[in-house]
Amino acid sequence: MNGLAGKVALVTGAAGTLGRAIASRLRAEGARVVATDRQVQSIRPEKDLMPLVHDVTDPESWARVMVESLNAFGALDAVINNAGIGNLQEPQDPESVTLAHWRAVHAVNVEGVLLGCQAAIRAMKHRGGTIVNVSSLAALAPSPKMAAYGASKAAVRQLTMTVAAYCAQQGYKIRCNSIHPGWFLSPMTQGARTAEELSALERAIPMKRFAAPEEIAASVAFLCSDDASYITGGRLVIDGGIAMQ
Repeated sequence: MNGLAGKVALVTGAAGTLGRAIASRLRAEGARVVATDRQVQSIRPEKDLMPLVHDVTDPESWARVMVESLNAFGALDAVINNAGIGNLQEPQDPESVTLAHWRAVHAVNVEGVLLGCQAAIRAMKHRGGTIVNVSSLAALAPSPKMAAYGASKAAVRQLTMTVAAYCAQQGYKIRCNSIHPGWFLSPMTQGARTAEELSALERAIPMKRFAAPEEIAASVAFLCSDDASYITGGRLVIDGGIAMQ
């Protein structure tokens, strides 16, 4: 992909299944990566990979991470707001979801993304850059059993459009887009579904298979690259065809 070599990208939730795949793909394209997570013990520091402990819900944590990133690499070209939680083991239907559960999911999935967008704008408004927010297919359809999660990811989509429009209006050369993955196997997905339920989900996908995290990561790399230089406010659905049903 054009224009990723030598760039610096910050990936939140980098210790998770998708975060690891995103960081790996960006590095494969020549980018240097700041990999942040609340638990980064499993991420080994390398010349072009710097792990940092990071709570995306905490403004002070964002400030520290940005300072350390800029001190280490001198610039920031992309922020990928990937950190998110589902807590799908608890009831999330609209009748049963608790306010505490609702707030916990939104604190990470919405407020964490807002703080990430704010940090990215401050760091990149004078030189340009790109923001990729990881939303979900759940943002685009009813989520009867995932009310908190679905609503939070819908908020990420709306925030993405708002940030894209704001940056364009301000004359900042910052693009902001969202990706909307469908089903892929992760601890969160597997922990919330039985083997039979997962099999039924897979059969319901028009392409008859779950996504590989690497396929989703490739879409993030594209949006961060110069090949996507005229795309902002967009939504990229990566779902094996579910949304067309």
